[in-house]
Amino acid sequence: MLNYLFLILAIVMEAAGTTLLKFSEQFTKLVPSIFSLLCYVASLYPLSLCLRTIPIGIAYATWSALGIALITLSGMFFFKQTPDLGAIIGLLLIISGVAVLNLFSKMEIH
Repeated sequence: MLNYLFLILAIVMEAAGTTLLKFSEQFTKLVPSIFSLLCYVASLYPLSLCLRTIPIGIAYATWSALGIALITLSGMFFFKQTPDLGAIIGLLLIISGVAVLNLFSKMEIH
C-alpha cells in the first residue's frame, strides 16, 4: 500500500509542476519556472520507489490518468478553463480504462 502512496505523491508533484509550468509563461517568470522544474524532479523519486512493486505499465497508466484529471481540475481552478462534454467523456474513459487495468490486470513484477 505504501507504494501506491508513493505513486500518488509522484502524480501530485508532476501535476504541480505542470500547473507551475503554465504560470511560468514559457519560462519567462523565474520563480514559477524554478518551482516547476523542482516539482518535476521531485516527482521522479517517488515514482521510482513505487516501481519496486507496481508494474511499470500499471504505474504509468495510473500516473497518466490521474495526472490528466488533476491538471484538468487545476485548469478549471487557476485558469478558468471549463472542460466541454467531449473532454469530460474522454476523461471518464481514460479513468475507467485505468481502473479496469488496476482491478483486473494480472501483471507481475519480475
